[in-house]
Amino acid sequence: MQNQEKQSGARGWGVFIAWALIIGILALLAFGLLDANRGPMKIGEPALDFVLHTFDGDQIDTSTLRGQVILVNVWASWCTTCVYEAEDLERAYQMYRDQGVVFLGVDWSDTETKAHEYLQRFGITYPNGPDLGGQIYKDYRVRGVPETFIIGPDGLLASMQIGAYASLDEIVRSIELALEF
Repeated sequence: MQNQEKQSGARGWGVFIAWALIIGILALLAFGLLDANRGPMKIGEPALDFVLHTFDGDQIDTSTLRGQVILVNVWASWCTTCVYEAEDLERAYQMYRDQGVVFLGVDWSDTETKAHEYLQRFGITYPNGPDLGGQIYKDYRVRGVPETFIIGPDGLLASMQIGAYASLDEIVRSIELALEF
């Protein structure tokens, strides 16, 4: 009889643990779905700070750039539409680099060799670095590359472009809008 009570008690704990695991997995799935359904960032929303470890070995902490306009371009060397805006982004950087506008390139899901080839191919000179672990991609709720976020001096999202910019003029308009703040 004692043996049956032990078996019954062990079985009860096994059932409890199984249900706890199932509930835990369902909770994680629900959290993931809620996170995925937040959609893209919205204009006026605070931009999350991040540290970019550049391919040149520097560290850029966006929290230290408050008061400046920051353009964050998320790209990848394998992205076929990223090439449409690459040279225009570099031209815009050359236009604004001495006017308190910081350009940061965030390379997503790429190899360092391919990323360097891409930067060299388009003559990109503004700071670029990999999104190690995909945290920037996740924090900015990026859905695909390219996406560009322009953060105003107040730290709020002033503009965003899902997909490639069509022209240098579009980039300039977005930056000018952010500079007006």
